[in-house]
Amino acid sequence: MDNCNNYCVIMAGGIGSRFWPLSTQDRPKQFIDILGVGKSLLQLTFDRFNKIFPAENILVVTSERYREMVLEQLPQLTSDQVLCEPLRRNTAPCVAYATHKIINRCKDANIVVAPSDHLILKEDIFLEEIRKGMEFTEKNKVLLTLGIKPSRPETGYGYIQVADNCEMDDYDNLYHVKTFTEKPDRKMAQLFMDTGEFFWNSGIFIWSVQAIHEALAKYLPDVNTIFEKGYKYYHTEDEIHFINKAYSECPNISIDYGIMEKADNVYVLCSDFGWSDLGTWGSLHENHRVDENQNAVWGNKVLLYETRNSIINMQEGKTAVVQGLDGYIVVETDNTLLICKKDDEQQIRQFVADVNLAEEKK
Repeated sequence: MDNCNNYCVIMAGGIGSRFWPLSTQDRPKQFIDILGVGKSLLQLTFDRFNKIFPAENILVVTSERYREMVLEQLPQLTSDQVLCEPLRRNTAPCVAYATHKIINRCKDANIVVAPSDHLILKEDIFLEEIRKGMEFTEKNKVLLTLGIKPSRPETGYGYIQVADNCEMDDYDNLYHVKTFTEKPDRKMAQLFMDTGEFFWNSGIFIWSVQAIHEALAKYLPDVNTIFEKGYKYYHTEDEIHFINKAYSECPNISIDYGIMEKADNVYVLCSDFGWSDLGTWGSLHENHRVDENQNAVWGNKVLLYETRNSIINMQEGKTAVVQGLDGYIVVETDNTLLICKKDDEQQIRQFVADVNLAEEKK
């Protein structure tokens, strides 16, 4: 495996609305030290991949408004390595942009595409799976994703149903993909677990640049053509002007729906490396240390009384006294206080919309 031809694309364009009010459009969750470890999720993701990819081969795709934030948090990158999207168009245009920018530089590239805001607890196992996956895609023109063995009937994740096991190149955890399924209800999620045929969809992909280029040309030809026109602009001062026009012509479509669900050369490498997509306050609660009453607490002046199974996130130095809560989220920022039931956290996006509407009416 030629390290010089290995590239990593980190997707960091989300606005993280489900982690409001800690995460805002001005500073989304990928730029926040949400785990309390001294580094943002983006920095943790970069450090993880930098162990097997040279810094110059790591690209970050983000919104134009977050360009300076990326460069501030990742001084190892040059401005050319930060691919800025002028509009939110989901993951397919993001992948197409990165693919064509890489192919413009290295036609034999092998690429990992990963979100910027995931938690990986067993990093050594994860990196070994990435290495195995890249060895496989280097030799085979396939589209590979990573699947996670489910530990509970989770309704917040997508699922991958596997077909036959592929006894290929001594990969005992490699399968053909049979189907992709979006977030199921609890009954269906339990059925998925019981069959043993379903794995969580991590949203992490590995492929050669030739394989994904061919897939884009076959399944998303319009999107592919848009970014093919940019070869004379990539890595120049005119790239930003080209991209602004390109994104205005792109549909809003995910790479899963646009390609992975349609292609016949899709495989999944199934493993367990302590993964969470940290998509909700509830998932953060599950992966944070808790006290004897199952409370996850951020802040150095928080006093709890008769409070259980709750998330309390206060700014350092702010005193909070909480009594009598069971299963609640309490988050305080400079000018916002959120108190809601953990079971109702799916309403947070609506809360954000209502707050923004109220602000507009002032």
